[in-house]
Amino acid sequence: MPSVRAVLSVPLILAGCATGAADPVVVEPTQALTPGDHTFTVGHEGRTRSYLVHVPTDVASGEALPVVLAFHGGGGNATQFKESSGLDAVAEREGVLAVYPDGTGLAGVHTWNAGPRCCGSARDQNVDDVGFVRAVVADLAARTPVDAGRIFATGHSNGGGMSYRLAHDAADLVAAVAPVGGAAMGPVDATAEPVPLLHIHSVDDPRALYDGGLGPPFPMTNHRVEHRAVPEVLAERADLNRCGGPPDVAETIPAATLGRDAGHWAERLVWPGCAAPLEHWRLHGPGHGWPGHRQNRAREQIVGPSTLILSAADEAWRFFAAVAGAG
Repeated sequence: MPSVRAVLSVPLILAGCATGAADPVVVEPTQALTPGDHTFTVGHEGRTRSYLVHVPTDVASGEALPVVLAFHGGGGNATQFKESSGLDAVAEREGVLAVYPDGTGLAGVHTWNAGPRCCGSARDQNVDDVGFVRAVVADLAARTPVDAGRIFATGHSNGGGMSYRLAHDAADLVAAVAPVGGAAMGPVDATAEPVPLLHIHSVDDPRALYDGGLGPPFPMTNHRVEHRAVPEVLAERADLNRCGGPPDVAETIPAATLGRDAGHWAERLVWPGCAAPLEHWRLHGPGHGWPGHRQNRAREQIVGPSTLILSAADEAWRFFAAVAGAG
């Protein structure tokens, strides 16, 4: 396990977060955000962009809190993901800031530039979403104390790919990532820093294809993604994280027998001896939905069966807490 970066509270130092410059940006928030929901805007690349924050109720005023950055899927937006991911409940239970950046696009149909393969207008316009995330963290730290050693990222689908991109391009910023239903959208640079990573994905995902290949068109568009095979991506990550061999099955959720989850089961794979921990929840039966959120039947016609056998939000936090001393 890699050493955890020193915890920084006030003043918070974020190297180049706002501008990409080499000199550190020192931020001294004068107060803490009040509990509840907040919306903020950040200027970046000539755009006015937004992010949502949920501040937990029972925290000491002025305490530097961990951050979970949560990235919506392609064609979604921050509000939808906040309402469906279950991460606000994690924030309340664990004393964490849940932060929901918003992608770019029209009419609330937003995407992330997760790499050369994905997705939509964000990829086509080469939007600097890594720079935007750095700007979000710097802006948040100017408003409330942030524990800079415990900044984590998770996301669904295109947002999962964005989490992978942060692990690759912003390893100095994120302590661990947990992509869900979305893999890396580019090859791994062998010189990149190892970052703890938990990947959650169903082998029966009909959209972000587990074994790779050309996925179906996005709803209401002709945009398609050439997906990388999840086992291939994880093998690359195992090499980068300097793991000691193939994964072991550490935990199994047996097949459900009743209701809409009947036949769904899952196994948690753990790679041994890694410099940075690597895990994979491999689901069987569910489709492309966010595990732990029940979708309606009409939506399931597009993305496949939803499942409640596993909570992606809870598992992401379990992993973050384990690898970075966040509990």
